[in-house]
Amino acid sequence: MSAFAGTLDLPFYDDRHRDLAAAATAWCAERADLWEETRAAPPDKAAARLLRALGDGGWLRSADPDDGTADLRSVCVLREVMAHADDLADHTYAVQFLASLPIRRYGTAAQRERYLPAMARGDLAGAFAVSEDGAGSDVAAVALRAERTDDGGYVLDGHKTWIAQGTVADVVCVIARTGEGPGALGLTAFLVPADTPGLRAEPIDFIAPRSFARLEFTGCRVPADAVLGRPGGGFVVAMDVLEQVRMTVGAAAAGLARRALEAALEHARAREIYGGRLFDVPAVRTSLADLDVRLSAAALLVGRAAWEADRGGRGVGARSAAAKLYATEAAQEIVDGAVQVFGAAGLVPGAVTERLYRQVRSLRIYEGTSEVLRSTIADTLPRPRNKERRP
Repeated sequence: MSAFAGTLDLPFYDDRHRDLAAAATAWCAERADLWEETRAAPPDKAAARLLRALGDGGWLRSADPDDGTADLRSVCVLREVMAHADDLADHTYAVQFLASLPIRRYGTAAQRERYLPAMARGDLAGAFAVSEDGAGSDVAAVALRAERTDDGGYVLDGHKTWIAQGTVADVVCVIARTGEGPGALGLTAFLVPADTPGLRAEPIDFIAPRSFARLEFTGCRVPADAVLGRPGGGFVVAMDVLEQVRMTVGAAAAGLARRALEAALEHARAREIYGGRLFDVPAVRTSLADLDVRLSAAALLVGRAAWEADRGGRGVGARSAAAKLYATEAAQEIVDGAVQVFGAAGLVPGAVTERLYRQVRSLRIYEGTSEVLRSTIADTLPRPRNKERRP
């Protein structure tokens, strides 16, 4: 789709990003059989196979602490390409990036060496666990408790839910309440191996099948060196990671939307109706034009947010929130519009638009709901200056 290529030609990106997009697109095109097979497989088996394929292809190398190429523009490029080719491939890539990012940014040398090289190879799967029944976008409401033990370790009791890759993860980054202070001040991040006694994963079914789980912690004992960052610093870890990742969700949304719009355009130009083509119907042409504009705008917001983050610009959190908000809302509209162009055929199981329709909905919820992101953006808006009162 021209919107993607045109965006890559802008100064937000350089030649290495364009080369990355071309290489990833070619790699995905050669694996159409893999996408079909994993779509038909149980979520856990599909996730394990895709993780291995991504690792073998070198696409997880951003987790390697010695790689040095984990800039967010590259991650956004890869997410858009992966989402365009196969939603499960993007999901697997994204969760591995999400799980490795806090270790890369806050881990000790020993933690980084223990986990990151294996994650980069696809030998070790990760998950990032924040959400609970009563704590989703409101990270400060986390209730899972981690009580300090006499030997300096911790015992975790409580649950996490809606955890992506939770059924296949080998290590989970968990945000728990340790009580150094109230609310956000009393949270700590932990790295918990999945085989730790007292940790149990229960699968959760989704309308778009993939690996999700509820994690139950019952007397789950971890040593002092399981702490990621510092005690009481868990809120900072969580919010920093989410602010970095949100824009990449926008990139995935653009990939799904681009695939939907391509399918709708192809169908509209081939479908004969009223003695002409569906594309010639004025209402259809207007709808497709509007959807293309939404896609272009989404791609621009994502590109700007990633560029700002990579150059260390100010206001990255708001830019990332705006990119995620607009791109995911636009993608929902674009996929819905594509279904409308196809008519009933667009909702038949196995149709590309039917699959995209199920896949796109969750993007407006995870990594910050649209409502919460609007509030985040509003908080950054400039305040008017107080006018001087005249006598």
